[in-house]
Amino acid sequence: MTSIQIPARPQKRRKSIPVKVGQVEVGGNAPIVVQAMTNTDTADIETTVSQIAELANAGSEIVRVTVDRAEAAAAVPYIRDKLEKMSVNVPIVGDFHYIGHKLLKDYPSCAQALAKYRINPGNVGHRAKRDSQFSAIIELALKYDKPVRIGVNWGSLDQDLAVEMMDINAKRDVPWEAAEVTRQALVQSAIGSAERAEKLGMGRDKIILSAKVSDVQSLVAVYRGLATRGNYSLHLGLTEAGMGSKGIVASVAGIGILLQEGIGDTIRVSLTPEPSGDRTREVIVAQEILQTMGLRAFLPLVAACPGCGRTTSTVFQELASRIQKFISVKMKLWKESYPGVENMSVAVMGCIVNGPGESKHADIGISLPGTGEQLAAPVFIDGAKQMTLRGDNIADEFEEIVENYVTKRYGVSGTSCAVVSKD
Repeated sequence: MTSIQIPARPQKRRKSIPVKVGQVEVGGNAPIVVQAMTNTDTADIETTVSQIAELANAGSEIVRVTVDRAEAAAAVPYIRDKLEKMSVNVPIVGDFHYIGHKLLKDYPSCAQALAKYRINPGNVGHRAKRDSQFSAIIELALKYDKPVRIGVNWGSLDQDLAVEMMDINAKRDVPWEAAEVTRQALVQSAIGSAERAEKLGMGRDKIILSAKVSDVQSLVAVYRGLATRGNYSLHLGLTEAGMGSKGIVASVAGIGILLQEGIGDTIRVSLTPEPSGDRTREVIVAQEILQTMGLRAFLPLVAACPGCGRTTSTVFQELASRIQKFISVKMKLWKESYPGVENMSVAVMGCIVNGPGESKHADIGISLPGTGEQLAAPVFIDGAKQMTLRGDNIADEFEEIVENYVTKRYGVSGTSCAVVSKD
């Protein structure tokens, strides 16, 4: 039989220069960092503080805010102070466009309060002003000892550079397609801007690069290009990914491919929230990408079967949902008291076909009866059947078993959790 070599895990991460963003390290050997961005008016201090706290509590390790005008810049230090009083110490990044050089100069307390500045080379200035205004931001970053993210976006690509590269392309014997020229221009804009920052005295330990597009194939191509052009730390994200399942699927596809290839040091999932929707959804999806790929662990995973004609009862669906919520609520306590619990796996299965096997693969699992099966639910712990639950209180009893397992396995003793059979 011919052996097929299939990688069991993502490729080794490319070497990048680590960058300190506040107390968070991005790149190098640090875990891949999850970040998010507010959608509040930054000048509205109370609302912005509330959303930053929500994003941080959901797991965002860096939060970006828009600094688009004087009122927003003036609000930043007050936002930082209020967060610190709430013991929310997440680093805050200022997103600057058009007049960032002026705002950072006119509001030094804002420049000092931010942990990082985001610069877009496509709108930092035009023609003669571009170099001077870009230089002004870099010099202020050096003055306040702040890192920068040079974030190129194909929706605001430097048009002079784009035209120049189109002209060069037209002279090729076999011209590239327009989309490929745009991709190359994005890479060149990011790398050229980083090199300009270095000439001004900024080290690579202060520079993070990103190149945002809304097309998955272009995202993959552009970041592969960036990865070959230096050891800068890279921020991944599909911009304008969209709403609901479309945005989630597109983000997972693009970011997942790159992470599998060892590319990326920090990620953001740019989901469009539903009207009055929960902004923290983008944080949860980012965490789930990293955890599903085996790169980080944030919350115990609950595996559940999709259901079929053998599972006409909704009992397993209701239990899976209940256990997921139970774990999410309990994690607030567990993560402090039981280190390593985030690596736990739980299975809630719906019939005898795959139920027992899947439950054995999990740390703790339950196989509920399917249509026509005996009304009994075997529970498997550390691969072995330990008991069978029956009756109307299966959900309550299984929650108790899960909590008991966490206490015994992840407590100070760290012992395996064998439970006396109830068969």
